[in-house]
Amino acid sequence: MNGKYLTRSILAGGAVAAGTIVVVAPPDLSYGLVGCDRPPIDSEQTGYRGTGMENIDNPRAEEAQGLSNSHPETADFEVSSEGPKAGEVYQNVEVLTDLSVPEFIRLMQQMTEWVAPEQGCTYCHDGRDFASEDVYTYNVSRQMLKMTRYANANWDAHVADTGVTCYTCHRGQGVPEGQWFKDKDAGAEVMAAGLGNRMMQNMPSDKTALSSLPRDSMERFLVGHEEIQVQGETALPTDHTASIVDTEHTYGLMMHMTDAIGGTCSVCHNTGRLGDWSESPQQREISWHGIRMVRDMNVNHIQPLTSTLPEARLGPTGDAGKVNCTTCHYGEQLPLNGEKVAKKYPGLVGEKDPDFNYLQFGDLGTEGLQGGSSDQE
Repeated sequence: MNGKYLTRSILAGGAVAAGTIVVVAPPDLSYGLVGCDRPPIDSEQTGYRGTGMENIDNPRAEEAQGLSNSHPETADFEVSSEGPKAGEVYQNVEVLTDLSVPEFIRLMQQMTEWVAPEQGCTYCHDGRDFASEDVYTYNVSRQMLKMTRYANANWDAHVADTGVTCYTCHRGQGVPEGQWFKDKDAGAEVMAAGLGNRMMQNMPSDKTALSSLPRDSMERFLVGHEEIQVQGETALPTDHTASIVDTEHTYGLMMHMTDAIGGTCSVCHNTGRLGDWSESPQQREISWHGIRMVRDMNVNHIQPLTSTLPEARLGPTGDAGKVNCTTCHYGEQLPLNGEKVAKKYPGLVGEKDPDFNYLQFGDLGTEGLQGGSSDQE
């Protein structure tokens, strides 16, 4: 692998679990406390009867959210894939070399609309020399193109045939709203009145859906690949090593995930048996792969850009802004209403990596992974 992937970690025991804490979202994304929403409210059964597996939705909030999650219209002209390739005609093209010149120009125009509609081409290019790398965003965009093509080609277990484009994350902005940074070291964060170290928690954080759970959960699980666990299999387990701190970090990640997709724990779990794969919907498997995909994006595509970015683009500890579930989902279970965007932009789908193996991004064990949803009754 030549160090390309994270070191494989064979992790023992423990089941992925989510908390039953109700998610409270900001007013513009309100889908949380059902008792605070005026009727009518929609409900959808997502699992076996009697398990409480159903989602409660506010149709008014859904309508507003749906409008804001639409992908821009595709450029209304067709272009030929025939003729000389961009890599042969233009200087310093490294990623989109396989596109024809018309395909290349069309995609460049679309990227400008997706990422920098106000700044235009000069957001990434020196207007006097388009092959120049003097503008730092030129190299950032090159890396992001590699990442997008790689994700569409290899992470079908999560993005499926819908795929992603630059707009999935950027939504018309040069820097995605959903990026996150590491917080400063917990040792420097001491509570007033001599109550001791807050240990990166006990204060509301948008990283954990405004709960007081640990704010470094993403560092553990979306960059690192520590074991995500809560429950033991017996009343007094002797081989279960998850501490209360470990459990709190797991709940912190799960709060983020439910907030990011605009759902509840029951989207992925039978909340009566959180650790049971056999009674979990297919969404749990999709999320299982999604965690690993995010680790891949952060470690292999985004963190290497740290030295390229100016100081103003770095976080309080000097790290690059990373991705999490919100970066793509923006409060929707299916980003951009599930529109199949990759098919419209074949230039954003690369070649499959023959060495790709999702288990390299943290192996919790594949036993129990399902190929489809359980039938409801």
